[in-house]
Amino acid sequence: MTVRSERDLLPQKDWPDAVEVLNEHGRSDIVLLCEHASNHMPAEYGRLGLDAAHLQRHIAWDIGAAEVTRLLSVRLDAPAFLSGYSRLLIDLNRPLGSAGSIPVLSEDTDIPGNTGIDTAERTRRAEIMFSPFHERVAGHLDRRTVEGWPTRIVTIHSFTPVFLGVARPWHAGVLHDHAADLAAKILSGLRTDATLNVAANVPYVISRDADYAVPIHGDDRGIPAVLVEIRQDLLATRSGIEEWADRLAAALPAHEAETVS
Repeated sequence: MTVRSERDLLPQKDWPDAVEVLNEHGRSDIVLLCEHASNHMPAEYGRLGLDAAHLQRHIAWDIGAAEVTRLLSVRLDAPAFLSGYSRLLIDLNRPLGSAGSIPVLSEDTDIPGNTGIDTAERTRRAEIMFSPFHERVAGHLDRRTVEGWPTRIVTIHSFTPVFLGVARPWHAGVLHDHAADLAAKILSGLRTDATLNVAANVPYVISRDADYAVPIHGDDRGIPAVLVEIRQDLLATRSGIEEWADRLAAALPAHEAETVS
């Protein structure tokens, strides 16, 4: 007898898969992740009490990141894993149980629908939205290890030009913990354009308490892993998205042994 999960019984259009997988058998050693690809919320959540306009903001998703990831998947012939739900429901790049996992405040905005939720609802969101994404990524990485494929992880994000009233001057950042060599090579590639202001570990830094993909899928496995942040105003048009996909495709170095400390 087949046991059906709650996920199997939900309306598919309103409850999409937690992960969209592109080009899973691509030949690149790069594996792309986009944990904040979607701003989708099932109707039952009533937008968590927010006006519809808030779902178009950075608090709900990383604007432009999904499009860059899709283009990079094609340009690099790389597998890509994209989220299916808004980060406001549960953030795929935050450890379960952390303050940022199911935020009650995002930037300067209260999230009424996340206030006071019980353990059962937290578990439900994790089981439907968080765990299936990361289990699919982990399974893919496991297979690559068994089959002896070289692997590097690049996770694609975007950031706001102004955060809580403070302007951010960088065009992009490459965040890393153990994979300093990979980050340095990407930054070197981006700096062939002298007009770009790019740097390591801006506008954020990787922290095991506040990040998931890089430490768990990358550092803990000994896989070089970085998080690329692109400023959102640079991804406001299709031409900008294509320009950054081209930049990153050119900046990602051909495979060679990377040092993971």
